[in-house]
Amino acid sequence: MSEEAAAKRGRRRGAELESAILRAAQEELAESGYAGLTMDRVARRAGTNKNAIYRRWPNRAALAVAAYRRLATDRLPPPDTGELREDVLTLLRGVNCGPSSPQAEILRGLLAGIGDEPELLAQLHELAAEGGAGVWLTVVGRAVARGEAPPEALHPRVVTVAVALLRNEYITRGLSTVPDGVLVEIVDEVYLPLLRGRAPVR
Repeated sequence: MSEEAAAKRGRRRGAELESAILRAAQEELAESGYAGLTMDRVARRAGTNKNAIYRRWPNRAALAVAAYRRLATDRLPPPDTGELREDVLTLLRGVNCGPSSPQAEILRGLLAGIGDEPELLAQLHELAAEGGAGVWLTVVGRAVARGEAPPEALHPRVVTVAVALLRNEYITRGLSTVPDGVLVEIVDEVYLPLLRGRAPVR
């Protein structure tokens, strides 16, 4: 890296620096897992110093969860297959991620490594099934426009029921992924009947 480029990196502030740190932490987690994550390595990869990291996150566990939060958020664009059932399954499968995927590996390492941080552990369990009401409202809104569901289905608590049920599987069973058959059951036996059975409140 040239001196000019290094100087530019050194002048980063605020959101730009925070983004660089989180990106570096994501890359370290992908390469070395939580066990190999250190503030030194993240700082070196991000082109900053440890003090800049500690000013934002008190320890490596908090940094790791923040990096995973960004990773989980970045991977949820609303699917548009033209069919509600397939859209919902696509979303749930994206959240659930395969047991051999890099993201699942990272999640398993975090769940195993921060057991002594109950608050962070709770955040991880929530993130593992985070759907984002906006994404679900978009998907169900398209279904309403196609006539697959009534307008009354467009309620944040209603549209996120599927992901809430998936989150329950993680929490009650201590899993980072669930079998695909469970996702199909959630969609076919609970979610679709709930949405299609919504009626106007009188």
